[in-house]
Amino acid sequence: MTQKNFKPVDEQLAYLKKGVAEIIPEAELTSKLENSRKTGKPLRVYLGVDPTAPDIHLGHTVVLRKLKHFQDLGHTAIFLIGDFSAMIGDPTGQSETRPPLTREQVDTNAKTYLAQVFKLLDPQKTEVRYNSEWLDKLSSYDVVRLCGHYRLARMLEREDFRSRLEHNHPISVHELLYPLLTAYDAVALKSDVEIGATEQKFNLLVHRDIQREYGLPSEVALTMPILVGLNGSRKMSKSLGNYVGITEEPGEMFGKIMSIPDELMWSYYELLTDRTPGEIAQLKKEVTAGTLHPMDLKMKLAQEVITDFHGEDAARKAAENFQRVFRDRQAPEEMPMQRLTRSLPMTISALVFVCGLTQSRAEAQRLVEQKAVELDGQVIDDPRHSVKLSEPRSFVLRAGKKKFKRVVVE
Repeated sequence: MTQKNFKPVDEQLAYLKKGVAEIIPEAELTSKLENSRKTGKPLRVYLGVDPTAPDIHLGHTVVLRKLKHFQDLGHTAIFLIGDFSAMIGDPTGQSETRPPLTREQVDTNAKTYLAQVFKLLDPQKTEVRYNSEWLDKLSSYDVVRLCGHYRLARMLEREDFRSRLEHNHPISVHELLYPLLTAYDAVALKSDVEIGATEQKFNLLVHRDIQREYGLPSEVALTMPILVGLNGSRKMSKSLGNYVGITEEPGEMFGKIMSIPDELMWSYYELLTDRTPGEIAQLKKEVTAGTLHPMDLKMKLAQEVITDFHGEDAARKAAENFQRVFRDRQAPEEMPMQRLTRSLPMTISALVFVCGLTQSRAEAQRLVEQKAVELDGQVIDDPRHSVKLSEPRSFVLRAGKKKFKRVVVE
């Protein structure tokens, strides 16, 4: 293996600790980094992900970005796809036994995961593994031996298991196996560091213990906080509708990020960008001094995040479009087109509904009355306002802040 020249340990630590919730234990990470620098041998750092859904949102990228930071510093980044463990299902945070996924579902999700993951990680420098490589091969004897290395009482100390027992909710035996089987991942990979979300802490601690039982040095467990969603209160989640998907259109991503509360912006800079703590501190200083407006800084944030997933050109266009629509109150350069055949006049509220800018005629009427509808830049506040559609013409129809249609009458 080719030896590498690593940055001084204090510089590596400063970069790696950005946004981190906990390093267990930090002294061991320092020691491993020092030894790595001395020998020129990179640390083996892994992130295990169960492909339980086909798409990834920004909340998922927090741990992924930390893996990237190790990769940036020259260490070996291992992206582990839990194709075996996904069929069991991580019980963490679950109030009931979750239905298992089929192998077909897992395989389909895994394919889309990699395409999204490599928007952040360097595919040429990433070791991609699947835990079915070793877990499929475990014999019954191997599984019994693995279970013999951990006490049931300790397993039931988990908050989610304890809560389910107290409320007489069932726990299936296979759920108890989950942290043990994923601990075997750490054994098979001979990992030095494992990254996970704070809710994964119990599993990570089990992994450390099991490595020792198999005669290996314990890995360092590094946990990352859960990303707060767009509303600034609950964790980012697709089910809560407060998420930003990394495959969403750049303009949609830009608008969503611009909607976050100003105070949440600093957490996003920490967890969703590669800016150093010093750079973020300088930005805070400029905002406090009044030399940098929070809106401009939020636009920088949105542009940086979108660049990672769609490229600089797409991010720049999204920023320019946001500037036109929301700051200059102009129509976007590109917008959906609605073709209509020539007909009798139509009320503005009916037109808004027919063009698909609202879910109902009542909603369209409310928007008009609230002065939130424009026809070619002119505010229309009478729901009965008649729009002429008897001859060929085109115009821009706007409803609310974000919805536009270029209407073409043919």
